[in-house]
Formats: sequence, structure tokens, C-alpha cells
Amino acid sequence: MTNIHGTGLASLVRGFGACVLVVIALACGACNTIQKDKASAFHDEHNGRDKPTWAIAIHGGAGTLDPSEDPALAEQYKISLGRALDAGTAILSAGGTSLDACIAAVRVLEDDELFNAGRGAALTREGKAELDAAIMDGSTLKAGAVSGVTTVKNPVGLARLVMEQTRFILLAGAGAERFADSMSVERVPNEYFITERRKKMLEELLQPSRPAVMNNWSVDERVAKHDTIRPEMRMGTVGCVAMDASGKLAAATSTGGLTGKLPGRVGDAPQIGAGTYANAMVAISCTGSGEQFIRHGVARGVASRMELTKESVAVASEHFIFRVLKPDDGGMIAIDANGRIATPFSTVGMYRGVADSKGLREVKIWK
Repeated sequence: MTNIHGTGLASLVRGFGACVLVVIALACGACNTIQKDKASAFHDEHNGRDKPTWAIAIHGGAGTLDPSEDPALAEQYKISLGRALDAGTAILSAGGTSLDACIAAVRVLEDDELFNAGRGAALTREGKAELDAAIMDGSTLKAGAVSGVTTVKNPVGLARLVMEQTRFILLAGAGAERFADSMSVERVPNEYFITERRKKMLEELLQPSRPAVMNNWSVDERVAKHDTIRPEMRMGTVGCVAMDASGKLAAATSTGGLTGKLPGRVGDAPQIGAGTYANAMVAISCTGSGEQFIRHGVARGVASRMELTKESVAVASEHFIFRVLKPDDGGMIAIDANGRIATPFSTVGMYRGVADSKGLREVKIWK
């Protein structure tokens, strides 16, 4: 009798456990469905197509204009993004390399004062532009980066020279400037990078008129309070990822950093594995709250998830944007070795564009 009861109790426990597992599975499935629905508006809906010969994605930063703001300015952003996209596609369609395409696209954005990189970069609290950039070759894992440069017209080009002409990865400050001297790259006075728009942003941060409570905070506290300053003041970066006809991937990122940052502050963009990464499987360029991307090693993390879990580029990138990072922390562009593109972001918008050899060409700001 005892054995029979024991067997019945065990069966009951097993049955109850199975029910619990079913409930948990259903709940997880519902969560995943919600997450997928939320993310579906952000990544390339053309991923189900045949593999293109080449593909490219660019971004001009997360933290954008509000959709209700100046439509003329929004149109200008789209035109500028289109120019950068065209610069990259021209190289890829002619059989050029993904590295060359990334450099070409990012240089266009660095030269455009609408974006937070090169001319038009965010300013330190002392009113100076300090620029960061990185590039990585996915086929070799070679990378180059510069940080805190103040006179280099196109920092992404100097980053490439670090990669190709030295055995190092990251040069910063005065050392990066001296290296630029030796490479004879184009130089400009720091004033070249400074625009009226960026000066006004810094003035707003240093002497805020809204909200009133900010008058009692230090500058450090104002910069830290993400929900009290406009997204374009605390975000903004430009980047490109590309796959060329040989299947090689590359990523490049360039930025002026955070408005009101401490002189010498380094964000995620020039840190390989945080804001920029490429290997044979995927290339990633990130934009947003740099310290968060650094803490979580986001760019390398996407590649690791794809390698270890066999997740698609869309699923792996969305995992970090929607589950690891906080809402409104930013976004990224990513491309895999099959030319599939993902552009997830948790902000109101992200300036971005995508194109490939099969006729895809889109430029977007919002969802």
C-alpha cells in the first residue's frame, strides 16, 4: 500500500511540475512574442531574401528630432544620409572593399555639420571638440582607433592609418596628434568643428532654463540625468557596416561624444568590442549612451551570441538593445556574412540607411 501511495504521489508531483513548466513556457513564449513584435519595426524586413552580392548600412546616431519637429530639417537629414549611403554603395557596386566603403560613408557624415562627428561634433564643457573614431576589418580582426583628437579633419581616416601603419589599436590625445603629423593627414583648427548649433546646446546645458530644478545641479549631474536633456545632446555618433563582394565585413564609427563631457572622456565608439566590432560573422557600429555600451561590451556581445547560440543578427542585436540595455539607451547597425542587416534602436528614432546589390535602398529616421 505504501509503495502504491508513494508512486501516486510521485506521479502527482511530476504532473504538477509539468503543468508549471508549461505555464512558464507559455509565459516566456508570450514575452518573446511581445519582444519580437516590438523589435520587428526596427530591423530590416528584407532579411528573408536571397543573399546579395554586397550590402551596407549606415547610421547618423540615435537620439533624433521628434517626429513633430521641423519637417524641412528632417528632410535635410535624409538627404545627407542618402549622400553617405551613396558614397559607400558606389565603392561596393564597383567591386571595392568593405573597408573602403565604410571609410567613404563615414567621411561624408564627418564632413556634414548635422551630425555629431567631425564638423558639428558635440563640445566638451570647455567648448572644445574632442573626436573619437574606430575601424575594424572583420576578415583579419585588425583594428585601429583614435580618441581625443582635436585637429584631424577626418578621424576615421586616421583610425585606419593606426590599423594599417602601426602594431597598435588605439592612440589618444597628443600621441594621436603626433601620429597624424607623421602621416600627413589633413588638419584643421579646432574651430572648424564648432558650430552655432553645438554652442547653443552646450550653453543650454551649462545654464539651463528648463527644467528649473536643473539650476541646482552641477554640470556632472545634468549630464548624468539622461531624462532631463534632449537626446541629441547626450547621444549622436555616425557609423557604417558593410559586406563586400568577397564576403568580407567591416565596421567604422566616429563621434564627437557627449555634450558637456569632461575633457578627456572616451566613449564606446573607439573602444573595440564596445561600440565597434567586426569579425568573419558580423560587423557592428553602435550609437547611444556610451558608458552603457562599454559596461556591457555590446558590439562584441552581439558577435558572441551569434557564435555561441546561432542566433540571427536581428535576434542577437535586439537582445542587447531591448533586454540588456535600458530603454532609450540607443541603437546599432549590424550586418552578417549573408548581407542580412539589423538596425534596432530603443530611442524615438535613429538616423539610418541601408542598401544592397539586390535593389534595397532605404533611408529612415523614425520607426
